[in-house]
Amino acid sequence: MAKLCVLLFGTVVSYAQVSTVQDSLSNKTVQLDEVLVEGKSISDPVFSTFKSEPEKKIVQSKNVADLFKDINGFALIKRGNYAIDPSFRAAQYEQLNVQFNGGTKVMHACPNRMDPITTHVIPEEIERVEVVKGPYTFRYGPTFGGIVNLVTQEVEKQERGYHGKVNFGGENNGNAITSFANVTYVGENFDTNLNFGYRDFGNYQDGDGNEVPSSFKSTDYGVQLGYNPTENQRIQVGFRQSFGRDVLHAGLPMDTEEDNSNVLSVDYKLGNISDGLKTLSAKVYRSKVDHIMTNELRPTFMMMEAVSEVDATTLGGRVELEWRPVDKLKLYTGVDALSVGRTGNRTRLVKRNMMTGEPLSMPMEFVDEVWQDSQIEDYGAFAEAKYTLSKKFLLNLGARYDLVRSKTDAPADDFVAEYPNLDARTEHNFSTTASLKYMATANLLFELAYGRGVRSANMIERFINHFTVGQDPYEYVGNPFLDAEVNNQFELGVKANTNFEGYAFNRLNYGASVYYAMYDNYIVAVIDPTLDKKYMPMAEPTEVKRFTNLDEAYKTGFEVFGELTFLRDYRFKTELAYVYAKNEDLDESLPLTPPLVTRFNLSFEKEAVWARATYTLTSEQSNIASSFGEQVTDGYGVVDLSFGAKPFKHVTLGVAATNIFDVTYNNHLNFSFVNQADYGRVPINDPGRNLSAFVQYSF
Repeated sequence: MAKLCVLLFGTVVSYAQVSTVQDSLSNKTVQLDEVLVEGKSISDPVFSTFKSEPEKKIVQSKNVADLFKDINGFALIKRGNYAIDPSFRAAQYEQLNVQFNGGTKVMHACPNRMDPITTHVIPEEIERVEVVKGPYTFRYGPTFGGIVNLVTQEVEKQERGYHGKVNFGGENNGNAITSFANVTYVGENFDTNLNFGYRDFGNYQDGDGNEVPSSFKSTDYGVQLGYNPTENQRIQVGFRQSFGRDVLHAGLPMDTEEDNSNVLSVDYKLGNISDGLKTLSAKVYRSKVDHIMTNELRPTFMMMEAVSEVDATTLGGRVELEWRPVDKLKLYTGVDALSVGRTGNRTRLVKRNMMTGEPLSMPMEFVDEVWQDSQIEDYGAFAEAKYTLSKKFLLNLGARYDLVRSKTDAPADDFVAEYPNLDARTEHNFSTTASLKYMATANLLFELAYGRGVRSANMIERFINHFTVGQDPYEYVGNPFLDAEVNNQFELGVKANTNFEGYAFNRLNYGASVYYAMYDNYIVAVIDPTLDKKYMPMAEPTEVKRFTNLDEAYKTGFEVFGELTFLRDYRFKTELAYVYAKNEDLDESLPLTPPLVTRFNLSFEKEAVWARATYTLTSEQSNIASSFGEQVTDGYGVVDLSFGAKPFKHVTLGVAATNIFDVTYNNHLNFSFVNQADYGRVPINDPGRNLSAFVQYSF
């Protein structure tokens, strides 16, 4: 508590600055295509949403994935406190097109996803999260289950001059400390943005007081330079690095010793070219992730030392043209490319006889190929048209073609024996979408959409060779000849609002959407009796899983929300999200399907003070994938409280209490403890009661 008090009051200082009058005519600049969602109901992508309130969050985000947990339809796949992946409508990993700033990607190096894209961007740097809820646009790469775009600070939108902020946060459950600093300068033709962040999280305790190994440290910084050579051009260069250290993964067999990443991106936009051709946008980027993981702190270290050093290099880019052949038509055409290459080995030093436990006189060293020096390239071309049929109807049509090439340059002997015809492979994927928006009145919007999203197998599904990469303890073997999985998704939705004049109740916002998705060639791992276990063959389970295509699978679900504004400053909001998935081949659910979630929010907000109470009710999940090692998960309810204020012009303060009743629970998507001294293979519990404090000084 003393630490929290220092954080709250130790950095409060006074500051005076003379405001300068902005010349709105001369300050107009070309804005980069970093925004998918603009807050315009009739012109935004169909079934899209965004969330933006970075300074009012208060509770410290472990990584960027924490920003999704309050967005209806999202759930979190948790392996600890660091390696957290978002899941949306039971779509996860490469089924979601996760990127930041309209196209930049960072692909993980670890086969257990200790380092997803959400660990390589500073959470405080994200101004908002944008989501397209299905395969309804293909301008930003192949899309199977939806697009998630993480928008960082848009410097070119700010007023001229110097801006900046410094914030600190702390939590008592795990003695967590976070800090972030940002300095921005915006000139007439030039702008720059500097970020720095540091996070130090300890092991947290669940509701029963059990300590969960989950500590980590991370340091991040980013530099962005923008230049406007003319009034209709903009060039922007960004570079960021992230350094993860001493990361404990309760739900994975090893821990991260080091995780280093860097991302370089260059964006260019030329606007107002001609009457028919409006804009040209271009982006190129390169990202690199170096990852070192060991079992030094695990019980198996006495028998065998294991160190894996792996890396991933991602190269990509896109060029897009916006056409206006007629007044009512916007036409987007373009090409893009993505190349992912991974290398690395695992070195095992066996110190004891695996059968008897006796020490070996001479330890035996083995080197295992993790990625078999594999590479996947995707070259795409797309066209998308928005046509205004009338003032009330907007029609959207889109199509995309992807040429996907995959190969492995250093396949293991047993992998070649399993796939003797192994060679470079080329696939041709076609995706289409059609949607209609109908603005019945100014307060009532209907949306109808169909999308055919196609996703080729990722590198784990193609080339992993007898590694434990799932939620269960099975060894997994890839299949380089998998067919691309197809999502034929239909969705119908409505959004509306009603205003009340002269009543205590001021406004009612409400909406709902229902969807049905038919899957072709859905990729999942199943036990293959023809495969023999490679490592520790006598340990259970002795079976091996191979990735394969399902013939019959589908999912369906809905999302509903209602928000009532009353007494001007108060809001009560209710949200529900449910998804049902079915693997008809095995007559069970698809894995990692979240349960029904109901959320109640009561909030109060003025310019200088705000407060929120949230009750999240998660139902039991009994619709499980037994072949994936899933178990029935009990339901639970959690109450969170938060309070924030701006006592001075440049100072923001906040306190919060999450899980205030100290409930012991675990989410259905949480991984189970693995290779931990004091735990069996049981699901990881989420944190118990946690008190947070936050202070920010901005200018």
